[in-house]
Amino acid sequence: MSKRLYAVIGLGRFGSAVASTLVSLGQDVIGVDDDEERVREMGELTTNALQIDATDLRALRQAGVNEADVAIISIGENIEASLLVVMQVKDLGVPKIIAKAVTPLHGRILEKLGVSRVIFPEREMAERTARSLVIPNALDYIALSKDHSLVEVTVPTPFVGHTLRSIELRARHGLTLVAIKRQVDGTEQTIVSPQADQTLLAGDIVALLGSNEKLALIERIR
Repeated sequence: MSKRLYAVIGLGRFGSAVASTLVSLGQDVIGVDDDEERVREMGELTTNALQIDATDLRALRQAGVNEADVAIISIGENIEASLLVVMQVKDLGVPKIIAKAVTPLHGRILEKLGVSRVIFPEREMAERTARSLVIPNALDYIALSKDHSLVEVTVPTPFVGHTLRSIELRARHGLTLVAIKRQVDGTEQTIVSPQADQTLLAGDIVALLGSNEKLALIERIR
Protein backbone atom coordinates (compact mmCIF):
# COMPACT_ATOMS: atom_id res chain seq x y z
CA MET A 1 0.00 0.00 0.00
CA SER A 2 1.53 3.30 -1.08
CA LYS A 3 1.71 6.08 1.49
CA ARG A 4 -0.11 9.33 0.80
CA LEU A 5 -0.75 12.53 2.71
CA TYR A 6 -4.33 13.10 3.81
CA ALA A 7 -5.78 16.31 5.23
CA VAL A 8 -8.81 15.72 7.45
CA ILE A 9 -10.62 19.00 8.04
CA GLY A 10 -13.12 18.78 10.87
CA LEU A 11 -12.32 16.39 13.72
CA GLY A 12 -15.77 15.51 14.99
CA ARG A 13 -16.86 11.89 15.32
CA PHE A 14 -16.69 11.17 11.61
CA GLY A 15 -13.52 13.13 10.90
CA SER A 16 -11.62 11.77 13.89
CA ALA A 17 -12.62 8.20 12.99
CA VAL A 18 -11.38 8.70 9.42
CA ALA A 19 -8.12 10.26 10.63
CA SER A 20 -7.34 7.56 13.19
CA THR A 21 -8.14 4.79 10.71
CA LEU A 22 -5.86 6.32 8.08
CA VAL A 23 -3.04 6.51 10.63
CA SER A 24 -3.61 2.86 11.59
CA LEU A 25 -3.23 2.03 7.89
CA GLY A 26 0.19 3.68 7.82
CA GLN A 27 -0.83 6.90 6.10
CA ASP A 28 0.34 10.44 6.89
CA VAL A 29 -2.46 12.64 8.20
CA ILE A 30 -2.90 16.34 8.89
CA GLY A 31 -5.84 16.88 11.22
CA VAL A 32 -7.44 20.34 11.28
CA ASP A 33 -10.15 21.76 13.54
CA ASP A 34 -10.93 25.03 15.30
CA ASP A 35 -11.78 23.21 18.54
CA GLU A 36 -8.82 22.98 20.92
CA GLU A 37 -10.07 19.87 22.72
CA ARG A 38 -10.60 17.92 19.50
CA VAL A 39 -7.15 18.88 18.28
CA ARG A 40 -5.58 17.83 21.57
CA GLU A 41 -7.31 14.44 21.47
CA MET A 42 -6.27 13.80 17.87
CA GLY A 43 -2.73 15.09 18.41
CA GLU A 44 -1.74 11.76 19.95
CA LEU A 45 -2.94 9.83 16.90
CA THR A 46 -2.40 11.89 13.78
CA THR A 47 0.88 12.84 12.15
CA ASN A 48 0.02 16.49 12.74
CA ALA A 49 -3.08 17.98 14.41
CA LEU A 50 -3.57 21.74 14.22
CA GLN A 51 -6.07 24.20 15.64
CA ILE A 52 -6.85 26.67 12.85
CA ASP A 53 -9.75 28.34 11.11
CA ALA A 54 -10.20 26.08 8.08
CA THR A 55 -11.97 28.84 6.15
CA ASP A 56 -8.70 30.83 6.16
CA LEU A 57 -6.77 30.05 2.98
CA ARG A 58 -3.46 31.22 4.46
CA ALA A 59 -3.91 29.08 7.58
CA LEU A 60 -4.65 26.02 5.45
CA ARG A 61 -1.51 26.62 3.41
CA GLN A 62 0.61 27.07 6.53
CA ALA A 63 -0.81 23.80 7.87
CA GLY A 64 0.44 22.05 4.74
CA VAL A 65 -2.98 21.20 3.33
CA ASN A 66 -1.78 22.30 -0.10
CA GLU A 67 0.66 19.36 -0.03
CA ALA A 68 -2.09 16.80 0.61
CA ASP A 69 -2.95 14.14 -1.95
CA VAL A 70 -6.48 13.87 -0.57
CA ALA A 71 -8.59 16.21 1.56
CA ILE A 72 -11.52 14.90 3.61
CA ILE A 73 -13.83 17.73 4.64
CA SER A 74 -15.98 16.73 7.59
CA ILE A 75 -17.79 19.96 8.44
CA GLY A 76 -21.33 18.83 7.79
CA GLU A 77 -23.12 20.75 10.53
CA ASN A 78 -22.14 24.21 9.27
CA ILE A 79 -23.04 24.02 5.60
CA GLU A 80 -21.76 27.50 4.78
CA ALA A 81 -18.36 26.72 6.31
CA SER A 82 -18.29 23.35 4.54
CA LEU A 83 -18.78 24.95 1.14
CA LEU A 84 -16.24 27.69 1.83
CA VAL A 85 -13.62 25.17 2.93
CA VAL A 86 -14.20 23.13 -0.23
CA MET A 87 -13.57 26.24 -2.31
CA GLN A 88 -10.41 27.06 -0.36
CA VAL A 89 -9.06 23.53 -0.68
CA LYS A 90 -9.75 23.56 -4.41
CA ASP A 91 -7.84 26.85 -4.67
CA LEU A 92 -4.91 25.13 -2.94
CA GLY A 93 -4.86 22.57 -5.74
CA VAL A 94 -5.56 19.42 -3.71
CA PRO A 95 -6.23 16.80 -6.43
CA LYS A 96 -8.91 14.77 -4.62
CA ILE A 97 -11.55 16.16 -2.28
CA ILE A 98 -14.04 14.07 -0.31
CA ALA A 99 -16.74 15.94 1.59
CA LYS A 100 -19.37 15.00 4.14
CA ALA A 101 -22.93 16.19 3.47
CA VAL A 102 -25.89 16.34 5.83
CA THR A 103 -28.73 17.02 3.38
CA PRO A 104 -29.41 16.15 -0.26
CA LEU A 105 -29.20 19.84 -1.19
CA HIS A 106 -25.85 20.14 0.58
CA GLY A 107 -24.66 17.11 -1.36
CA ARG A 108 -25.79 18.51 -4.71
CA ILE A 109 -23.99 21.79 -4.06
CA LEU A 110 -20.82 19.94 -3.14
CA GLU A 111 -21.06 18.00 -6.41
CA LYS A 112 -21.52 21.26 -8.31
CA LEU A 113 -18.35 22.55 -6.68
CA GLY A 114 -16.52 19.57 -8.14
CA VAL A 115 -15.68 17.43 -5.13
CA SER A 116 -14.50 13.93 -6.00
CA ARG A 117 -16.96 12.17 -3.69
CA VAL A 118 -19.83 13.18 -1.42
CA ILE A 119 -20.45 11.07 1.68
CA PHE A 120 -23.65 10.85 3.73
CA PRO A 121 -22.41 9.03 6.89
CA GLU A 122 -25.79 8.58 8.56
CA ARG A 123 -27.46 7.37 5.36
CA GLU A 124 -24.62 4.95 4.61
CA MET A 125 -24.69 3.59 8.18
CA ALA A 126 -28.45 3.13 7.91
CA GLU A 127 -28.02 1.22 4.65
CA ARG A 128 -25.29 -0.94 6.19
CA THR A 129 -27.50 -1.72 9.18
CA ALA A 130 -30.44 -2.63 6.95
CA ARG A 131 -28.30 -4.90 4.79
CA SER A 132 -26.88 -6.63 7.87
CA LEU A 133 -30.45 -7.42 8.93
CA VAL A 134 -31.30 -8.90 5.54
CA ILE A 135 -27.97 -10.78 5.26
CA PRO A 136 -27.29 -11.59 8.94
CA ASN A 137 -24.17 -13.68 8.29
CA ALA A 138 -22.39 -10.87 6.42
CA LEU A 139 -19.08 -9.83 7.97
CA ASP A 140 -18.67 -6.98 5.50
CA TYR A 141 -20.17 -5.83 2.22
CA ILE A 142 -19.75 -3.42 -0.65
CA ALA A 143 -22.85 -2.19 -2.45
CA LEU A 144 -22.09 -2.35 -6.18
CA SER A 145 -25.50 -1.10 -7.26
CA LYS A 146 -29.03 -0.89 -5.97
CA ASP A 147 -29.54 -4.62 -6.54
CA HIS A 148 -26.06 -6.18 -6.36
CA SER A 149 -23.40 -6.41 -3.64
CA LEU A 150 -20.10 -8.02 -2.74
CA VAL A 151 -20.41 -9.71 0.64
CA GLU A 152 -17.93 -11.45 2.95
CA VAL A 153 -19.29 -14.41 4.94
CA THR A 154 -17.86 -17.38 6.79
CA VAL A 155 -17.93 -20.34 4.42
CA PRO A 156 -21.22 -22.24 4.85
CA THR A 157 -20.70 -25.56 6.65
CA PRO A 158 -22.01 -27.68 3.73
CA PHE A 159 -19.22 -26.29 1.51
CA VAL A 160 -16.35 -27.20 3.85
CA GLY A 161 -14.11 -29.86 2.37
CA HIS A 162 -15.51 -29.45 -1.13
CA THR A 163 -13.97 -27.86 -4.23
CA LEU A 164 -15.50 -24.86 -5.94
CA ARG A 165 -16.22 -27.04 -8.95
CA SER A 166 -18.21 -29.53 -6.91
CA ILE A 167 -20.40 -27.01 -5.08
CA GLU A 168 -21.47 -25.33 -8.35
CA LEU A 169 -22.03 -22.05 -6.58
CA ARG A 170 -23.07 -20.07 -9.65
CA ALA A 171 -25.30 -22.73 -11.15
CA ARG A 172 -27.05 -23.68 -7.91
CA HIS A 173 -27.09 -20.44 -5.99
CA GLY A 174 -26.55 -17.68 -8.57
CA LEU A 175 -23.42 -16.40 -6.78
CA THR A 176 -19.81 -15.89 -7.81
CA LEU A 177 -16.96 -16.51 -5.36
CA VAL A 178 -14.27 -13.90 -6.05
CA ALA A 179 -11.86 -14.42 -3.15
CA ILE A 180 -11.05 -16.53 -0.11
CA LYS A 181 -9.46 -15.28 3.12
CA ARG A 182 -7.71 -18.01 5.10
CA GLN A 183 -5.58 -18.18 8.22
CA VAL A 184 -2.35 -20.09 7.60
CA ASP A 185 0.03 -20.43 10.57
CA GLY A 186 -1.48 -17.33 12.16
CA THR A 187 -1.17 -15.24 9.00
CA GLU A 188 -4.11 -14.19 6.85
CA GLN A 189 -3.78 -15.15 3.21
CA THR A 190 -6.09 -14.01 0.43
CA ILE A 191 -6.72 -16.17 -2.61
CA VAL A 192 -8.11 -13.97 -5.38
CA SER A 193 -10.03 -15.58 -8.27
CA PRO A 194 -9.49 -19.10 -6.90
CA GLN A 195 -9.31 -22.01 -9.31
CA ALA A 196 -12.18 -24.48 -9.65
CA ASP A 197 -10.17 -27.20 -7.89
CA GLN A 198 -9.63 -25.03 -4.79
CA THR A 199 -10.99 -26.76 -1.67
CA LEU A 200 -12.82 -24.70 0.92
CA LEU A 201 -11.73 -25.16 4.54
CA ALA A 202 -13.45 -24.59 7.88
CA GLY A 203 -12.96 -20.99 8.99
CA ASP A 204 -12.49 -19.62 5.48
CA ILE A 205 -14.01 -16.21 4.76
CA VAL A 206 -15.42 -16.08 1.25
CA ALA A 207 -16.25 -12.97 -0.79
CA LEU A 208 -19.42 -13.56 -2.77
CA LEU A 209 -20.77 -11.44 -5.61
CA GLY A 210 -24.40 -11.54 -6.59
CA SER A 211 -27.85 -10.02 -6.38
CA ASN A 212 -29.05 -8.94 -2.97
CA GLU A 213 -31.92 -11.41 -3.35
CA LYS A 214 -29.54 -14.35 -3.81
CA LEU A 215 -27.14 -13.16 -1.10
CA ALA A 216 -29.99 -13.00 1.41
CA LEU A 217 -30.46 -16.76 0.94
CA ILE A 218 -26.90 -17.68 2.02
CA GLU A 219 -27.97 -18.60 5.55
CA ARG A 220 -30.45 -21.13 4.14
CA ILE A 221 -27.76 -23.17 2.41
CA ARG A 222 -27.80 -26.65 3.88
